Amino acid sequence: MIAEQQKADIPKRTQSFWKLAGPGAVLVGLSIGAGEIIIWPRIVAEFGASMVWAAVLGIFLQLWVNMEIGRWTIATGETAFMGFSRIWIGFGPLFMLLTALGSIAPGWARASGLALKALIVGPAGFGSDTLWTVITFGFIAIILFGPNIIYQSVERSVEALIVIVTLGLIAVVIAIGSTDIWKELGKGMLNIGYRNPNISIKVLFSALVFAGAGGIYNLFYGFYLRDKNIGMGAKISKMTNPIRGKAEAIPSVGFRFEDTPENRQRFSDWWDYVKKDQTMFFWALNTFTLILFMFGALAVLHPQGIIPAPGTLIWDEAVVLGEVWGNAGQVIFLIVGFATLFGTQLVILDGVSRTFADIIYTNVAKARSRPVGWWYMIFCGGWMILGCLLTYIMERIGVSELGFIFNAAYLGGFAMAIYVPLLLYLNKRHLPKSVRPGIIATTMMIIASLVYIGFAISSIIWEVVSRI
Repeated sequence: MIAEQQKADIPKRTQSFWKLAGPGAVLVGLSIGAGEIIIWPRIVAEFGASMVWAAVLGIFLQLWVNMEIGRWTIATGETAFMGFSRIWIGFGPLFMLLTALGSIAPGWARASGLALKALIVGPAGFGSDTLWTVITFGFIAIILFGPNIIYQSVERSVEALIVIVTLGLIAVVIAIGSTDIWKELGKGMLNIGYRNPNISIKVLFSALVFAGAGGIYNLFYGFYLRDKNIGMGAKISKMTNPIRGKAEAIPSVGFRFEDTPENRQRFSDWWDYVKKDQTMFFWALNTFTLILFMFGALAVLHPQGIIPAPGTLIWDEAVVLGEVWGNAGQVIFLIVGFATLFGTQLVILDGVSRTFADIIYTNVAKARSRPVGWWYMIFCGGWMILGCLLTYIMERIGVSELGFIFNAAYLGGFAMAIYVPLLLYLNKRHLPKSVRPGIIATTMMIIASLVYIGFAISSIIWEVVSRI
């Protein structure tokens, strides 16, 4: 049985939005990974811009989901994982299972390793996929276990990678852009509901989910708000690096506030922050970068009928860019590819390790004999070792990193079909009336729930029919 929340007032917000900026940017770093640079450019390369509407819709729906994740954390200091466990203790193990199934194979680390390999020695150069995956994980280990406060390192690294990606994409679009391509993308955004008969419902569902963070990964937002001292998160100690020093004990339960005018105003101040954070960083920046990635594929790959094979999308686009723009274009896109995928794997590894550590720490009393940072280190280190072994095995039997990534998106879609309506119920049932979702937020969450549930059911039907 999970302990009841403690009574406390919401901390007063004293800093400006820009001094507190960061959590939304980290989520963008997660979002601009496989969906933006692999899944959607590959779809556009093959089918053109006819289904771009699904990418734009995916990000827009996740905007509302993320804000509800933020609502729970700023009001209680808990992550949504903890909130779900309050509804039913079995949700903890369920989400651990879904997280493991969707993330255990390191598709992003392998893809970023391939991009780094292509940049340094060429795609056919020295080293196996496994070797370059190990190198990628080595860089990630330095970032995660070098500093004392883990989140600060992740935030700064991801922000730097986002700058590299955004500036690189803008340079590419300026070099190859045309009005006709923008018009084609615009038509695709308005082509709502269209599905090319040659694309399966499974692939379209996966692409919709990974337009944005997608799947379990949206739920990581609560961790970043806590570590940035947003709302009640300020009352939860930051997770420190157990290698660098003594880890602090972190409360296993969150807080609830008295529904007073002062607390309502403080919540409103923090809620204003979450809305700006998600609208400016996640929705606007994520949509912008996704469109730029699709623009590149529509301008470079689609006209030549190039449908990249697994492991070569970034290299194929870079080669064609080199033909159009010269060697500089090729190098810039390879750098963008590596930065994008590396940032995604970094945030996924951090978020998955936090998820496992948080669920174990808050649901198992004996686990609290160790600091949560210790559990984080065990899961993070074990995940990297297992990821390298899986890459070696999959490389030997001929399974590509693209298969890893599509499976992660597909499973993530089923996870969203479960937790999106559950999140709405959580905030409607377990928060003070004054801060519960209003009519607009409730309507958007119902629409999001119906979309994910509808796609999940359609995918199950497709799976059954395709096997008959």
